[in-house]
Amino acid sequence: MVDVLIAGAGPAGSIAAIRLARAGARVLLVDRARFPRDKLCGDTVNPGAMRVVERAGLRARVESASLPLEGMLISSGSGVQVRGTYGPGVFARSLSRRVFDQLLVDAAIAAGVKFQDGVRVEAAIVDEAGGERRVRGAALVCAGTRKRIRVPAALVIGADGRRSALAIQLGLAAQPRGLRRWAIGAYFDGMAGLDTVGEMHVRGPHYLGISPLESGIANVCLVAPAGEGFGDPARLLEARLRADPLLGPRAVRARRVTGAVTLGPLAVDGRRPGLPGLLLAGDAAGFVDPMTGDGLSFAMRGAELAADVALAALEDPAIDAPARLAAARADAFATKLAVNRVLRRLVASPRAVNVVAAGARIAPGLLREMIRYAGDVAA
Repeated sequence: MVDVLIAGAGPAGSIAAIRLARAGARVLLVDRARFPRDKLCGDTVNPGAMRVVERAGLRARVESASLPLEGMLISSGSGVQVRGTYGPGVFARSLSRRVFDQLLVDAAIAAGVKFQDGVRVEAAIVDEAGGERRVRGAALVCAGTRKRIRVPAALVIGADGRRSALAIQLGLAAQPRGLRRWAIGAYFDGMAGLDTVGEMHVRGPHYLGISPLESGIANVCLVAPAGEGFGDPARLLEARLRADPLLGPRAVRARRVTGAVTLGPLAVDGRRPGLPGLLLAGDAAGFVDPMTGDGLSFAMRGAELAADVALAALEDPAIDAPARLAAARADAFATKLAVNRVLRRLVASPRAVNVVAAGARIAPGLLREMIRYAGDVAA
């Protein structure tokens, strides 16, 4: 029996595993994918997420494998462009999730975590004795087999993403009825005009994000409501990029060098961050449309909170761990989640985007402050 079984070895799962193992817990970390693996993401670790990296003692390793980004460039379809920096000496870092996630998994293994990839969490083991549901572990299935292994654990942390098998099975998360958007992402070579900033080009109801990576490669991601063109996502991504008045001229020599990956619907509403024996972290606990670029920051800070509550629960099994985690998450995230939900609704309305763009034209400083806020500079 392990102390903590963690489902999902993305940044949230690995950060939780590192924190727990260093505190002396016996941790099993599993992921359905084979590592190293690619993952659709904006490939930007913002200043808030970098503070989590630093607390894990991994700043030097991340910096050596990444490019510094000093802020964000935001543009609207009406031609407004605002370039904002995070401030003197404050940087985000740009690196692929393939590299970042493997770096974190390696650190978890070095901390004493037992890691198994190619292992899918099929379902929670639920004990309903006494009229209370309590998770006692999880059933795992190895890739390429039908063999089902029951792994008992004092605690389970579900960090298995926005379509978490654990959260969905237990009714802890659901996708919202409205504002359902999908992402299409790919890497491009030859994209002109790349700078030392990430980019967000809001066109309402879609937007395009661009993150420069090493060797002149750029991560280009389109987020839009599903509709015409989604049958050929690579073609839709390229069409939106090349037809854009601002980005089209920069993409004349751009060449897509990977297949296009589609992910969606994006948003997930977390109803509760767990139940007895189970805590949720990362996107499994709730995920807001990532237009502000702080998705990794939410996920990794949430993982720290879940790990701290898990340690307290291992010390005193009588505590109400889900309630404690819910309170910690509300204190840490309530304001930012509310702001992100407002921004998500604004982007869905071309008229609202134009109003915001007009305000930014008059007072660009407000948008620059929003860039700092989205980067968790003052958190």
